[in-house]
Amino acid sequence: MSKYIYLTCTPEALVASMLPPEGFGMYLSTGTKKRNKGQTIFFEVDLSKIENIIDMESLNKRCVAKEDGSPKSSVYLSVYRTLEMIPVSALKSLYLTTDHGLVLELKRAPYDKSKELQNALHLYQELSPVNPLVASGLPPSAFLKRLTDGSTPITLPKLFFVELKLGELATNPLSGSAEHLPYPNIGHLRDCLEILKGEYEKHMKTVQRIFSGQLLYRTIETGFYVGAKDEIVFYPYPKMSELENINYEFFRAI
Repeated sequence: MSKYIYLTCTPEALVASMLPPEGFGMYLSTGTKKRNKGQTIFFEVDLSKIENIIDMESLNKRCVAKEDGSPKSSVYLSVYRTLEMIPVSALKSLYLTTDHGLVLELKRAPYDKSKELQNALHLYQELSPVNPLVASGLPPSAFLKRLTDGSTPITLPKLFFVELKLGELATNPLSGSAEHLPYPNIGHLRDCLEILKGEYEKHMKTVQRIFSGQLLYRTIETGFYVGAKDEIVFYPYPKMSELENINYEFFRAI
């Protein structure tokens, strides 16, 4: 049987498995006896690009079929600073699962910085290695660079995050409609955005310090980003009309 390597993001861990991505997503979300339930987000990792940083001998001994011939579901290889140690070139597709185990694959795509909105506000859910919800006046590439290039007292070695919808609040924080934004404290969000709009030296404002672990997939705007400094990998998220055609079951579940 084939061996797969996955980088899970909630929580952060490097895991080997004999299950393909769809089966691994189902296993993480529902468990082996369907008594568990929880959303998961994970990358598939190119094993050939990380062989020099993991214990291949241990992997080959532990990630083997069970006595009854069934595949090994998971073998943990690392649970500490895993995103940091994996080169972004080794990251393959990104997978999102619902809490009932339905899986959506997002493929890497070239990122065109010239198409970024420069005069709008943004909302970012950081996912790994830290996970606050942050409002920012910086577009995705600039936001990533500012948090990873060492130019600020708070610096991360690498960052994985997703951009969320703001609708009219992106340009009009106080009076814009929030009718279709299912965030719990819209008043606080408006205040954070208005502060950013009025203070040109302030580029980021924490909206929520603690991530619940559940991402509302319908609130995703452009997609997911991972990288450091000027190296950015982009996983575009389809519009709802496109998602319905791409993966109807996943669309119905969210």
